[in-house]
Amino acid sequence: MTVSNSGAVVTVTGLTTPPASMIQGTLVVDDTSASGCATAWIVVFDQGAPPAPAGLVTDYYYSATPAAITRSYPVGGVQFSEVPTVHATPSTAPVLAPAQAYSFAYSGLPNGVARNSAGLFSIAGSTAAPGTYGSVGVTATDQYGARTQSAFQLVVHAQPVYVPGNYGDMVNPFGNGFDVYQQHQAVNRIIAGWTATKADPATHFIRLPGTVPGAYTFEYAPNGVATGLSVSDPSYDAAGTGLTNGLVLRASNNGPWQQFIPQPNGTLKNVATGLIISPNGTGAQLRGTTARTSWGGSVYTWTNYAHLPR
Repeated sequence: MTVSNSGAVVTVTGLTTPPASMIQGTLVVDDTSASGCATAWIVVFDQGAPPAPAGLVTDYYYSATPAAITRSYPVGGVQFSEVPTVHATPSTAPVLAPAQAYSFAYSGLPNGVARNSAGLFSIAGSTAAPGTYGSVGVTATDQYGARTQSAFQLVVHAQPVYVPGNYGDMVNPFGNGFDVYQQHQAVNRIIAGWTATKADPATHFIRLPGTVPGAYTFEYAPNGVATGLSVSDPSYDAAGTGLTNGLVLRASNNGPWQQFIPQPNGTLKNVATGLIISPNGTGAQLRGTTARTSWGGSVYTWTNYAHLPR
């Protein structure tokens, strides 16, 4: 059998010889609107056995038209749901099997928000950067291709996070620590070397254990407010400064480029690159180097906020 369509007409060909016994088939046609939503028509038909003619006998059909997506708010997340809406013609048609099962897909969600095909996305433990995300969507699709969509706005707020002993900065013997250049809180912004103080929020970070033994990540947290952005050596010139291994802010993800292991000699080594974090003068972008500086600037010590100078 082959199936073709022209406009609203679907043609089934290849039925030239009647089968030895009755054969039942199902034809699914998806009618998609300009908005991207789709109604599925499930046509169940028989091809008759001799002495019936070699043709199709339409028994019944169903239309599957999704209703509007609904949502609820379990603790720590959002649950989307879709109630199947199936109409049978004639009304005496048997129940369609299997039942409709919707899967959910998302667009525009920020990194760090967990989501699954069952319609749940979780805010709990999210590392999404604070902000308003206005072009966020969810699409529900069943196994027949029936589909509907919904758009919404997601607002992510940061809450002050004070972790005793783990809120401060990595500081070298000259008093310079990690610094978000000019407080530019965004992906690929430069991490420079600058005097670490309580008064300068650009030098405030939260130190968190990494997934690699002995490693840490450093999340930017001006005045103790977590941002969902962490110090990273992405191993390419992400900031456009010409430094292949220059340090920048990236969306927190616990990847090896964001994990650093303190070494016995006081230096800090990136897990992904194996390079030592080194300065190139006050105000310059920190970078990964194969060896530490001869003048001692590559030695970093974690300094809690309480012990930073004013």
